[in-house]
Amino acid sequence: MTAPVAFGTLENVSVRSAWAHEARSFTPWLAQNMDTLSTAIGIPLELTGTEVAVESFSADILARNPEDGSIVLIENQLEVGDHTHLGQIMTYLAGLNAHVVIWVAPEFRDPHLSAIRWLNEHTVEPYAFFAVRVRVVRIGDSPYAPLFDVLERPNDWDRSLQEVSREARAPTELGALRREFWSRLLERHPEEAEHGRATAASSRWRKIGPDGMVVGQYVAEDAVGVFIRGGRGVPPETILARLEPVKTALQAKLSAPIAIGPYGFIAEKKIPADARERSAWDRLVDWLHAEADNYEAALRETLGLGGNGA
Repeated sequence: MTAPVAFGTLENVSVRSAWAHEARSFTPWLAQNMDTLSTAIGIPLELTGTEVAVESFSADILARNPEDGSIVLIENQLEVGDHTHLGQIMTYLAGLNAHVVIWVAPEFRDPHLSAIRWLNEHTVEPYAFFAVRVRVVRIGDSPYAPLFDVLERPNDWDRSLQEVSREARAPTELGALRREFWSRLLERHPEEAEHGRATAASSRWRKIGPDGMVVGQYVAEDAVGVFIRGGRGVPPETILARLEPVKTALQAKLSAPIAIGPYGFIAEKKIPADARERSAWDRLVDWLHAEADNYEAALRETLGLGGNGA
């Protein structure tokens, strides 16, 4: 006869037992583990930066949805949601041009949930606001496990996700334009194929060194640019600290400030451009290629790195 299965009891644990400090513990952990939050709300998230400056404030986490390139703001707390954070969220929303706002806290007061509900009811797509409760649980002496409960979300959110998914499978006009632009880059500079094929994404990355550093190239509707940043999951502060000892020499070689700018980009350099004007593409892709080569060579020289990916 088969022995009966033994079941344990799922117990809530204080969030402070898992993360002792909001800025030093919870924010870095969430930045490195956004897949769990992504699953809860139903959209993919890629880390862009942490503690991103907005006037005299700092937004906890900035991410992007790789399916459409939209900016996602994540504001997290280890205490009950409060008026201060709600006000900061509205400031960040305007200052960072975010379309999706995710407010994470272990508990929310009814007035704040009502405020998030009101925002969802009185704004139009693509804006979306979420109130997400974070919990920590365990069974007996098992390891802690984080849980995210979505308390407020836009109306018909699940149906919207299905529509977005269908659209993502079919190239959008903007995505098709980007793919064509990157194809032109590869046509004129075949060596760029080493760093990836032409896609509908707004940016391309070159891996520089073993610590998650990349040189990026991007095309936007009104500009093209290059920058330095960390790979997926690597905070820009980590890369900035890595560059600090060679900051003066690197700035001279790049003619760009070694500082964290919007969206977590470091040493960003850009030129105005209308991406829809195909007659300008040759000039733009040549500039992107030359600048990315210069950034890569400067980083390898100042940091003492070897060949690609070394």
